[in-house]
Amino acid sequence: MNKRIFKIEGMTCASCAKSIERTVRRIEGVSVGDVNFATEKLTLEYDAAVVSVVAIIEKVKKAGFELLEEESADKEALRKQEEIAGLRKRLIVSAIFTLPLFIIAMGPHALHLFGRPDVHHWILHNFAWQNTVIQLALTLPVVIVNWKIYTRGFNALFVKRSPNMDSLIAKGTAAAFVYSLYLTGANIFAGANYEPFYEIVGVILTLIVMGKFMEAVAKGKTGEAIKKLMRLAPKTAKVVRNDEEIEVLIDEVVVGDVIIVKPGEKMPVDGVVIEGATSVDESMLTGESMPVSKGVGDEIIGASINKNGSIKYNATKVGKDTALSQIIKLVEEAQGSKAPIAALADAISEKFVPAIIIIAFVSLAGWFFFGGDFIAANANGEPSTIWFAMCIFIAILIVACPCALGLATPTSIMVGTGKGAQNGVLIKSGESLETAYKIKTVVLDKTGTITVGKPHVTDIVVFGNYSQEEILRFAASAEKRSEHPLGEAIVNKGIEDGLELIEVETFTSITGQGIEVVIEGKFVQIGNIRLMGDKMRSDEKCKADGLAEQGKTPMYMAIDGEIAAIIAVADIIKPDSREAVEKLQSMGIEVIMLTGDNAQTAAAVAKDAGIAQVIAEVLPGDKAQTIKDLQTSGKKVAMVGDGINDAPALVQADVGIAIGGGTDIAMESADIVLMRGNLTSVASAITLSRKTINNIKQNLFWAFFYNVLCIPVAMGVWFLFGGPLLDPMIAAIAMSLSSVSVLLNALRLRRVKI
Repeated sequence: MNKRIFKIEGMTCASCAKSIERTVRRIEGVSVGDVNFATEKLTLEYDAAVVSVVAIIEKVKKAGFELLEEESADKEALRKQEEIAGLRKRLIVSAIFTLPLFIIAMGPHALHLFGRPDVHHWILHNFAWQNTVIQLALTLPVVIVNWKIYTRGFNALFVKRSPNMDSLIAKGTAAAFVYSLYLTGANIFAGANYEPFYEIVGVILTLIVMGKFMEAVAKGKTGEAIKKLMRLAPKTAKVVRNDEEIEVLIDEVVVGDVIIVKPGEKMPVDGVVIEGATSVDESMLTGESMPVSKGVGDEIIGASINKNGSIKYNATKVGKDTALSQIIKLVEEAQGSKAPIAALADAISEKFVPAIIIIAFVSLAGWFFFGGDFIAANANGEPSTIWFAMCIFIAILIVACPCALGLATPTSIMVGTGKGAQNGVLIKSGESLETAYKIKTVVLDKTGTITVGKPHVTDIVVFGNYSQEEILRFAASAEKRSEHPLGEAIVNKGIEDGLELIEVETFTSITGQGIEVVIEGKFVQIGNIRLMGDKMRSDEKCKADGLAEQGKTPMYMAIDGEIAAIIAVADIIKPDSREAVEKLQSMGIEVIMLTGDNAQTAAAVAKDAGIAQVIAEVLPGDKAQTIKDLQTSGKKVAMVGDGINDAPALVQADVGIAIGGGTDIAMESADIVLMRGNLTSVASAITLSRKTINNIKQNLFWAFFYNVLCIPVAMGVWFLFGGPLLDPMIAAIAMSLSSVSVLLNALRLRRVKI
């Protein structure tokens, strides 16, 4: 299956989005066709052997929309700015003409209310036709500048037969305009003194374009996080070619180029340091504020900031292969995906506009044919039955808003996933985000997840007349020629302590036991208890057993045939592991450690991390089955791991969470990737999920509540029982604010602390 993301042109509301989805999903060979109304993008998965992209684009074009290739960040930002500028211009022009229109139309009524009915009567009876002609002249520019609403609305209604939000606005305002034209003709040619309703047309169109303008600005802010990521990469790079340092565009950098980066500059692409040392700020990708030391052989992440040293490094990944590009791709795919919680809103949006049109016509007919006596007895000013029914008709068409429903889920997902990306939490889909909200059990792999993932020297117990420094210097010098991981831990400890290591005179490796060397004329043995033979005494054996009970591996050291020291080595827990476990437990989440290590070592590590439940001695191939057993018992399980052997378990879990410092296969298998590589981000991911889903629920509640409340009021149901009647102009304000309120609520997620 091929996967593509397209930009959609011509989409104006949630009903348009559903129309495109319906069109695409009917095409044979298309398995996924999800439209994100907030980003105006189509995520497509299709079988290229069955259907071509050209055929899909053509089908969508016939439905009235254009599919365009994804734009670069700069082009998309420019296009958005042009769209907002166009809406601003329409709003200004509309407001300039609508304000005097409203004053002229409503001024006489205001005079009446303020005790001057005589002036009101004099204006209406002596200047009726002049008044209406002026109002018509002021209304026409507003209609013209917003003509797209009519072309799109009526085209969708009569040509595509798939009405959208523009169809409702076009029908409502067109009805008011045409009826007002009839009244204007009567005033001019028959000497009547009717009051037209041009102000309703002008005010509604102005408020609609104001709402669209506010919506476009707010939409731009929901995607701010991804835009910041896109702007991180530098535009140029300094590379060495033909022994000369030259500056090239970032797109011209190729794998193998030697790149020079000076203090304060950004790393252009990913690579490996070949010369120099520095500290690097990687916070833009990991969310970790502390700079990371880099030296020869260390990996460089593109777009990170070089803090204090000049380095040279080889480019290993460029263009779309860099870590930054991959992160942007993951976030974009997540923002284009749908969460299951959106299913009900999608189903309603699909049928919403046709249902509203039917409701509007039924209400119009009901009030016109059966409401005359009630209108005459209860309506203030006793308006004509036809106009009262028309006001009901217009109010229903204007107040109904599928856009709030369509925006409720994608805007929150956009802001939530963007917030996660800024904090080193990459959520791959809306479904993963929603599932994480339900997690009650977190299973943690031990090695590399709870622990650092490589052995460290934890204890040096000295026997005899040697100091710890002497023992470590001998041991590190001896192990320097060894390739065993435990020996490497001893060498690293010696280097960390600044010891000067000694060259050994002889070196012998004894398989399964240890090493024997001669240093400064001394015969030194380092290894397990089998290498020591009968040298062990009871007190030394007791000390070693005590270290083993703590989950540490004791290594024995003898000098000239006498036990000189026990060096304990262990894979220590990460500094933040205990804090992370406590935070998860405080959130009501059960924490389980899953490992292939022996029960004694596992119990010791679990105790240090504050984990009560341990599943130890599990073979790599059985980890997925263990997760399945937990799920069978009714638990929603998240698996956290970093190794190749964790991949099956990550896939089996309801949510797979990969530690960012782990293997590529683990990260590919996971639903959520933690770039920081520490466990505190697990709690952050679940917290973000909970906050985002709660935000979506708030949006959906408001969108449903708004329509459930406003539509019956617009129909006149409350008016029948002595309640208020919804003025079409108030309906326009309410409709515009409904979408904006959903967007503003989603934007609150940017302030969430995770």
